[in-house]
Amino acid sequence: MVATEEHLSYVTQINDEIDAAAKQRGTGIARRTDEYIADKIKSGKAIIAVNRNEFVGFCYIESWGHDEFVANSGLIVRPQYRGMGVAKRIKQAAFDLSRKRFPNAKLFGLTTGEAVMRINTELGYEPVTFAKLTDDERFWAGCQSCVNYDVLQRTNMTKCLCTGMIYDPAKVAARKEAAKAAAKKEGWFSRLFGK
Repeated sequence: MVATEEHLSYVTQINDEIDAAAKQRGTGIARRTDEYIADKIKSGKAIIAVNRNEFVGFCYIESWGHDEFVANSGLIVRPQYRGMGVAKRIKQAAFDLSRKRFPNAKLFGLTTGEAVMRINTELGYEPVTFAKLTDDERFWAGCQSCVNYDVLQRTNMTKCLCTGMIYDPAKVAARKEAAKAAAKKEGWFSRLFGK
């Protein structure tokens, strides 16, 4: 569900879960301030999963480059709820929220997690080089709290341990149109030659 002000009590727990996951995996997950997470919740840009009153998982969206790009970030699911499809449902909800609020924006994310890469692929994302992501310096500044930030700096912001993935609605629409045209052509061909 889209988080509301009634979920503000979970902010510190969300950040603590992000930190614990980063330490456990030994990979970078950028920590945000409690105020930043609270702002996402207050502005209707966060998805939260709860079981009764227990925090289960979270993700937020943020627009960059004059709303040309939208990142789905901060995906976290508490360990006892992993493997149940919670992350997939949270990512789908964040995807839907992003498409609703920013219908023409390219959606993107950075991840080191194989499960997130699979979910993103199912949603229509494709792996891309960092050059195809936003050039908004504010986004990249958010990577400074990641343990791998030195890699990003050494490569002049072109590579890191994360994989960049993007969903481009214009490309998706073009593919759908091409598929329709191919199906129409196939139908015509079959009628013409009786196949």
